[in-house]
Amino acid sequence: MTGRVALDDLAHSSREAIEKLLDENARLRNQLAAAQQLVGELELIADSDPLTPLPNRRAFVREFERAVAHVARHATPIAVMFVDLNRLKSVNDQHGHNAGDAALIHVAKVLSDHVRATDVVARIGGDEFGLVLYRLDQAAAKEKADMLVRQIAQTPIPVEGGMIEVGVSIGSTIITSEDSFATALARADIAMYCAKRG
Repeated sequence: MTGRVALDDLAHSSREAIEKLLDENARLRNQLAAAQQLVGELELIADSDPLTPLPNRRAFVREFERAVAHVARHATPIAVMFVDLNRLKSVNDQHGHNAGDAALIHVAKVLSDHVRATDVVARIGGDEFGLVLYRLDQAAAKEKADMLVRQIAQTPIPVEGGMIEVGVSIGSTIITSEDSFATALARADIAMYCAKRG
C-alpha cells in the first residue's frame, strides 16, 4: 500500500508542478503580448510627426528604401517629391505659431487627400514634406506636382482673425535602383528650387 500511496503522491506532485508550469507559461505569454504591443506603440510614436498625422523623416527614409528596392526588382517608375511650404516664417511672424501649425496641418491634409493609399506622404522637416509616388513617370509626376500646388493655393486656411493663403513649391525626380535617399532628395530639392524661382 505504501507503494501505491507514494505513486499517488508522485502523481499529485507532478500534476501540481505541471499546473504551475502552465500558469507560469500563460503569465509569460501575457507579458510577451503586452511587451510586443508596447513595442508596436513605441515604433508608431518614433515614426510619427508630432504635429501632423503623417509619418516623420525616419519613416519616410525607410519607405524610400523600400521604393528603391521595388524599382530594382520590378523596373516600374516611382517618383519622389520634395515639397516646401513657402513663407512659413512670415505666417508665424504675422499670425502667430498657431497659424503656422494650422498651415502645416492643412498642407499635410491636402497632400494626403490627393495621393493614392499606396503612396507615402511624410513631414520630413520643419516646413518640408516628402512624397513617394508609385507608378509615376516624370511627366505624370510634373502633372501631379502642378495639381498639388494648385490645390494648396486654392484652399485658404481659417485662422484667428480671418483666412490665410499659403503656397508650396514642389520638385520631383524619378527614383533609380542606385539611388540613396540623399541623392534622390538632392535632385528633387534642386527641382523644387527651380520651381520656386519660376
